[in-house]
Amino acid sequence: MRIIAGEYRGRILKSPGNYQTRPTSDRLRETLFNVLNPRINPQLKFLDLCAGTGAIGIEAISRGAGFVSFVDISRKTCGLIEENLDLLRIPETQTEIYCSSAVKFLSREKQKSWDIVYFDPPYSDDYSLILNEFGDAESKTLADEGLLLVEHHAKNVLPDLIGKIRRWRIIKQGETRLSFYEKK
Repeated sequence: MRIIAGEYRGRILKSPGNYQTRPTSDRLRETLFNVLNPRINPQLKFLDLCAGTGAIGIEAISRGAGFVSFVDISRKTCGLIEENLDLLRIPETQTEIYCSSAVKFLSREKQKSWDIVYFDPPYSDDYSLILNEFGDAESKTLADEGLLLVEHHAKNVLPDLIGKIRRWRIIKQGETRLSFYEKK
C-alpha cells in the first residue's frame, strides 16, 4: 500500500501480516480523493472510523487535512496505525488514535464534530447503528457542511435517507460501493 498524492506521495505503508483487515484499494482511494480534494484544507477535521491500516486518514493528511482521528477496535491495528504515522514522521499534533469500537467511540465523543468521516467497517457488520447516530437530529458528530462516506459491499444496500442525512452520490468499483451522505 502506498500514499497516492500530496506530501507523502509514493511512500509505502506497513500492511497487516494477516487478512483480518481489508484495506481500501489504491484505485478506490484515488477516486475518493479526486472527489474530496476541493474540500481538503489545513482546518479540516477528518475521522477515519474503522481505520484498519490508517491509509485513508494518512492520505487525507498527505493531501493537506489539518487533523485526523483514527478509530479501530483492534489493538494490533491501532499499533500498526501508530507505526505508519511514525514511519512517515507525521506530527502527533495532527493525529489521535482511539482503540475502541465505532459505536462506543461515537457515544463518548458526542460533542466533537468532523468535516469528513470515512466509515469502513467489516462488510459483515450491521451499519445501521452508526448510520442512525449520524442521522440523529441531536447529533453534532458531522459538521453542518460535512460529509459521511461509507464503504460497503454491493450486496449491502444502504438507505438513501437516514434521519437528517441523505445520500447524494454512490461510486461503484467492482463489488465495492462508496456512499456519500450529507445533512439535508
